[in-house]
Amino acid sequence: MPEAVIVDVVRTASGRGKPGGALSGVHPANLLAAVIAAVVERNGIDGATIDDVIAGCVGQAGDQALNIGRTAVLVAGLPESVPATTIDRQCGSSQQALHFAVQGVMAGSYDIAIACGVESMSRVPMGSANAGGDAFAPLAARYPEGLVNQGVSAELITKKWDLSRARLDEYAARSHERASSAARDGAFEREILPIAVAGADGSMTAHLVDETVRATTTAEGLSGLRSSFRTDELAARFPDLTWDITPGNSSPLTDGASATLVMSADRAAQLGLKPRARVTAMAVTGSDPLLMLTGVIPATEKVLARAGLTIDDIDAYEVNEAFAPVPLAWAAELGADESRLNPLGGAIALGHPLGGSGTRLLTTLLHHLESTGGRYGLQTMCEGGGMANATVIERIS
Repeated sequence: MPEAVIVDVVRTASGRGKPGGALSGVHPANLLAAVIAAVVERNGIDGATIDDVIAGCVGQAGDQALNIGRTAVLVAGLPESVPATTIDRQCGSSQQALHFAVQGVMAGSYDIAIACGVESMSRVPMGSANAGGDAFAPLAARYPEGLVNQGVSAELITKKWDLSRARLDEYAARSHERASSAARDGAFEREILPIAVAGADGSMTAHLVDETVRATTTAEGLSGLRSSFRTDELAARFPDLTWDITPGNSSPLTDGASATLVMSADRAAQLGLKPRARVTAMAVTGSDPLLMLTGVIPATEKVLARAGLTIDDIDAYEVNEAFAPVPLAWAAELGADESRLNPLGGAIALGHPLGGSGTRLLTTLLHHLESTGGRYGLQTMCEGGGMANATVIERIS
């Protein structure tokens, strides 16, 4: 069976996912095209040899409709012979794109593939793909009491794992502290691709810094924020909830894109390219769609078992910070060392561009392993509808 290796990873810096954000003036197909072109050009790949491009995107409507992966391939200037597809596994879409690319190489169907993802939440607001419809209506027979949005699921996790509001806000502040410290130290410079953006005066500048990181964030400052998801109807349905999820301990709306170049070890050797990591194990699982965000726990257990490793063997873990209770509950259940958990900050600070987050986590994780000499990294992502992906990579020294 061919071995699949990761040759390159890259991401954009985050932009606030609302009008006026740093990347809001950039069409998402152009964002995605930029990172695709980067991994091709800087590795000297003949575009015609790429077997497939697999793109993650959640809001497949408006500017992100009609297979944005294929649009981005053409915008990037790759040959028309290069195919692409766009997939949706909710927040884990580009992590699943990575899994599909790796599986294609292992199966012998691909020699070279690009896994990538994008989300422009400023231009395609969350939920746009379901505008005017009710995608979950057929689930009423199975879940007569009704499902809830992810914020309420985060509240349910907070209650189940007995996490206090202070604990959530302390964790969120730490995410910003770690990310701002890493940015000051230049930890993100190698992984970020400059994106040209127009200023208010029409001049062009390079967007290089994660716009969502707030260096001055403190737990005390976050403690004054009000609940994001409490309504009278929900409070009546869930009378035991304390309603502690706020904008401060949640990931912000974000624009961004990321990409990964995957190929067989043999093809990398033929091209004289040095692999940076190998994918040791992959897993995906379903979970309770009411709690929804807890799938990271069984997905991690499953991927560690497949890798023949324990949590103590992993040098760094990236657990997507959709909401603060997700990584906290994960760490409690896995017995994980919190010093290795999102060591450069997570999505609460660095942003969560939905379909682009999976390969963004991979990009940050691999660069961190390289800078610290770590061997194994694990990433896992909670996903809408009650699912999760988990991936273990091994840095190739």
